[in-house]
Amino acid sequence: MASAEAVADTLAHQENIGDWIQHHITNQPEWNVFEYHVHLPHFEPVNILGMTIDFSITKHVLMIWFSAIFIILLFKFAYNLKKKVPSGMGAVLEIFILYVRDEIAIKSMGKKEGHYFTPLLVSFFFFVLMNNLMGLIPLFTAATGNINVTAALAIITFASTQIYGIKVHGLLGYYKGLVPPGVPILLWPLMFVIELMGLIAKHVALTIRLFANMVAGHVSLFAFLGLTIILKTIYVSPASVGFAIFIYFIEILVAFIQAYIFTLLSAIFIGMSLSEGH
Repeated sequence: MASAEAVADTLAHQENIGDWIQHHITNQPEWNVFEYHVHLPHFEPVNILGMTIDFSITKHVLMIWFSAIFIILLFKFAYNLKKKVPSGMGAVLEIFILYVRDEIAIKSMGKKEGHYFTPLLVSFFFFVLMNNLMGLIPLFTAATGNINVTAALAIITFASTQIYGIKVHGLLGYYKGLVPPGVPILLWPLMFVIELMGLIAKHVALTIRLFANMVAGHVSLFAFLGLTIILKTIYVSPASVGFAIFIYFIEILVAFIQAYIFTLLSAIFIGMSLSEGH
């Protein structure tokens, strides 16, 4: 039977592992570079229209900047629009762009609207993909594991559905179309509220799906790496490291899948708002 001291020591290690995992997956006001803590700029919160907004630079904000800069440089130097037949990395980028345009945008919205929304959807895909993959690179972290980031992306999709839905159908026509035809007039107000809540819930689910998948994957990865420390024996290290490597490659696949799913659902939601009887 384990002694009380051994149990307490194990619990202490478990708490430290939990803190270690939380430190890696949560937003921080500092960036840990080879155990050197780089303190990021902090600003006093600003009150705008009754809302308190903090413009301080955090680790996830830094990751967003890095991913945006990398995407811009990647397209500037690897993808040449003047070339009729791209080569190398430009050909790879074109494959993804054409797939998003032909298989996601056009199939979800039609040819005209699909071409119109392709830049937005391509931006969604590469931004989400780049941030997902950055979480698998040492020294970096996945900003898409922050619900504020995924919520901001979902809000862009929600705003697009409302703005362009109203543009196509008119204000009254768009919101009238939320309720299925044939509903009795007495039930119409109730159905309108239910459909409106359903519209909001779809975008809330869009937020949580990406956030939860990225957090769950990284927690699993770090938990397997910490098994050796928790159990305090090197005999579990082969299984611990082996499972961690397996989860790592699964996370690479998940990074692409989640970028695809977010882009596809955004296209479907926008396409539904543009269609009759949405």
